[in-house]
Amino acid sequence: MLKSLALHRAEPVNNYGRNMKQQTIEREVSLKGKSLHTGQDVTLTLRPGNIGTGIVFRRIDLFGKPEVRPSSDMVTEVERKTTVSSDHIKLHTIEHILSALTGMGIDNCIVELDASEPPIVDGSARPFTTLIRQAGIVTQGQDAETFTLTAPITINEGSRSIVALPHDGFRVTCTSADDRGIHTQHLTIDLDPETYEAQIAPARTFTIYEDIEELLKKGLIQGGSLDSAIVLKGDKVITKEPLRFKEELVRHKILDIVGDLTLAGVRIKAHIIAVRPGHSLNARLGAAIRKQWLESKTSKGKAKVANVSVDTPVGNELNIRQILNALPHRYPFVMVDRVLKLEAESIVAIKNVTINEPYFQGHFPGQPVMPGVLQVEAMAQVAGLIMLNKVQAGDSPKVVFFMSADKVKFRKAVTPGDTLEIRAKLTKVRGKIACAQCECLVAGETVSSADLMFTVADSGTEG
Repeated sequence: MLKSLALHRAEPVNNYGRNMKQQTIEREVSLKGKSLHTGQDVTLTLRPGNIGTGIVFRRIDLFGKPEVRPSSDMVTEVERKTTVSSDHIKLHTIEHILSALTGMGIDNCIVELDASEPPIVDGSARPFTTLIRQAGIVTQGQDAETFTLTAPITINEGSRSIVALPHDGFRVTCTSADDRGIHTQHLTIDLDPETYEAQIAPARTFTIYEDIEELLKKGLIQGGSLDSAIVLKGDKVITKEPLRFKEELVRHKILDIVGDLTLAGVRIKAHIIAVRPGHSLNARLGAAIRKQWLESKTSKGKAKVANVSVDTPVGNELNIRQILNALPHRYPFVMVDRVLKLEAESIVAIKNVTINEPYFQGHFPGQPVMPGVLQVEAMAQVAGLIMLNKVQAGDSPKVVFFMSADKVKFRKAVTPGDTLEIRAKLTKVRGKIACAQCECLVAGETVSSADLMFTVADSGTEG
């Protein structure tokens, strides 16, 4: 019988949550395979990410190649997988690739997919850690942020539970078991990249034979096979190769915990104690940790916007991920691609105008011209970033609402291929109301200008 109690304790080389510089991969690498639940053929490509990018998924099979930086508040499905949704974009079964990236110490990476779900490969994270090794790991010039819990967190679901305790490092104590008494395994392990790669990444996913028919009826595991999972049938282990560890099942549960907790958005220092965990418990714990982390950042004097922490020092450039963290807008209404200069009262940003913009389909067929109203919207979004940068410590999350436009002028058409330089300067601030002089330029020539008024209000969103 598989019913056993396997005890093991691995000593760490370094703490998983240790203070260190951010890391990315050195070069682009790809992997092809079949998705577990959809059964689709898919290519996954890892690309280096800039400092502060985080782990970002890019759906290159969708119009505009939209990007998602997944977080706990995006989780929508947790049956046998972790699915996140952002607007019309879905990402299924991302826990294994997230686990590999986090377990290997990668902070910044672009994950490109040409389908909604990564390849399952052999059902473990080892193919992904191997891919990361092939790409090479590069240290970047900024510290990675870590978070030590400020208070214990407990999540219960019937006979299942998961607890997070403050701890100087990342330790997981996990018990894996099932209702039928087919298996019981236990493991305590301190994780760092070396330990993760050797002792957690190779552990494969598993299922009980009697559950397979019902999962297929639900449209799940359409691409499953003995090449990608361990199947437990009574006292037998059905697999194409021997077990990689005596306690491989509980090791895979830890693999999933690492991946799901990546959605908290920060490297965690904690001792995780899990009894019969699953994606639902993991997601709830990740959300609770994220909430505690964001609350701790607010108490330290950093603003929060739309559930994402924002720290925009005066004079900084902002990349697209930082802009999306600050603005509530999403595809197809984001009108800022990069902030070149952000000062206390002024800002310079750019918007790259491409033929892929959805509005060019109707404005105008055969003679594409960027609508003037969207140029005004771009100016409003850029001006709003100045006010968001001025949010005082301890404030609740804020959004900026455009109120009025005056002295609006359009001097020249903006067409695909242009780079719109957007400049804004605050002229008046009275309480939560502000005015700004704004203009858009192409190749140094003003194409539009306006005086805008807007207000700052609570977003109605809690961390």
